[in-house]
Amino acid sequence: MSRCWKWNYIQNKRKDMKQIWIALALLFVAVSCGKSSDTADVKEETTQERTDTLDMESDSVDAVTSATAVANAPSFNGVIMLPPEKHATVTLMMDGTIQDIHLFPGEYVKKGEVIATLKNPDFIRLQQEYLDASAQVEYLEKEYARQQNLTSHEAASQKKLQQSKAEYLSMKARLDASVSQLEILGISPSGLQKEGMHTYLEIKAPVSGYVTNMQVNVGKYFNVGEPICDVIDKSALMLQLTAYEKDLDKLKVGDTFDFHVNGMGGTTFKATLLSIDQMVDNTNRSIKIYATINHPDGNFRPGMYVSARKSEKSE
Repeated sequence: MSRCWKWNYIQNKRKDMKQIWIALALLFVAVSCGKSSDTADVKEETTQERTDTLDMESDSVDAVTSATAVANAPSFNGVIMLPPEKHATVTLMMDGTIQDIHLFPGEYVKKGEVIATLKNPDFIRLQQEYLDASAQVEYLEKEYARQQNLTSHEAASQKKLQQSKAEYLSMKARLDASVSQLEILGISPSGLQKEGMHTYLEIKAPVSGYVTNMQVNVGKYFNVGEPICDVIDKSALMLQLTAYEKDLDKLKVGDTFDFHVNGMGGTTFKATLLSIDQMVDNTNRSIKIYATINHPDGNFRPGMYVSARKSEKSE
């Protein structure tokens, strides 16, 4: 009996040990699988982080490359301008007080149209001097011709002939001076003889265009040479752009530009390079270039800011 009990006891122990070993084996397998999963997750996260880092570095390189490309591309800033012959400053050739103003700033005026009138008593005296000199010259010319005739027949002395000639030439010089003064003021001497004297001096537009920079009001006094306004002709607007020494070898007369005007949206306009200045600014090493606008817009104004770059076909 004792032997059987021992045998059973040993068999039960073996079963228990076997179950323990099986349980330990399963536990080991489970732990191993968990570690492998964690390791894979860590590796995956590490790989993703490296990928993200590379993407960021790639983006940074692209950004730098793009910025460098933009910086190296020749671009120009400047303004819309008028050619000198299309910009007239109206100045006074005689001092005086403004009597009337016929136009408002921004209005269109034709060449020869009256902008304002000027009041000055000297203007009336100048007309009187011309009319007097004209009458005197007519009389003295006939008297001189008469003295020549008398002298040729020995009916008059040589002295009288010389005196008559001097008086005639002196008066003619005064007449010529009056004519020149009147013409400078825009007065036709022949019209003055037909129509009579003008009370006020008419200040007329020297060119057709728009009135701007008006500095007048009724009753304001102006000295000789003072400007009262400008008249601008916008039919031939240009660009004045700033270039730099490093870009000069990329520019030649005839190149075309695409430009945008500040305040006019994304509309692209065209211009053609007309000339390159010969003086370089010693401060910023820049140089002025000038381009004609191919098709000016009616909304363009001198002084508008523009940004430009060479057209692709000019590259």
